[in-house]
Amino acid sequence: MAIADDIETLKRQEEALLFETFTEDDAWALGSRMRQRAADQNLPLVIDIQIAGRPLFYSALPGTSPDNPEWVRRKINVVMRYHKCSYRVSREIAAGGGALDELRGVAPIDFAPHGGCFPVHIRSVGVVGTVTVSGIPQREDHRFVFESLCEFLGTDPAPIALGLEG
Repeated sequence: MAIADDIETLKRQEEALLFETFTEDDAWALGSRMRQRAADQNLPLVIDIQIAGRPLFYSALPGTSPDNPEWVRRKINVVMRYHKCSYRVSREIAAGGGALDELRGVAPIDFAPHGGCFPVHIRSVGVVGTVTVSGIPQREDHRFVFESLCEFLGTDPAPIALGLEG
């Protein structure tokens, strides 16, 4: 799939996966489902859900390393700065041939434009937080979060799923 196609699909995902509300109980329910899904698939993931920088759910499954929380932090910074999923920012940068660095006003040590972080966007409010994973290749990190959000929100993933990486 071409980068331009990925970007358009990622935009559609962001438009489709909006919340009406998002509470502490929602974060716990979503995070618990994600953790169980990751455990069932034996995936080495760190799962983090935050609202306004406030941690509401966190889990590190077997096989993760101390580096995974750093990737989570850096992906969250991307989403909260650009109000786009981190994989979309990654694909947009790849399409433009640039980098996310000091020329764009950010320090690479604090920003990771890699898949795995999706905005918690409340309809009529805006982006208020993030759902993030780290531990598998970035496109799979993104897919895991996307599919988890689709399940939680009752959205059919098929019409807006990314194709195979090409």
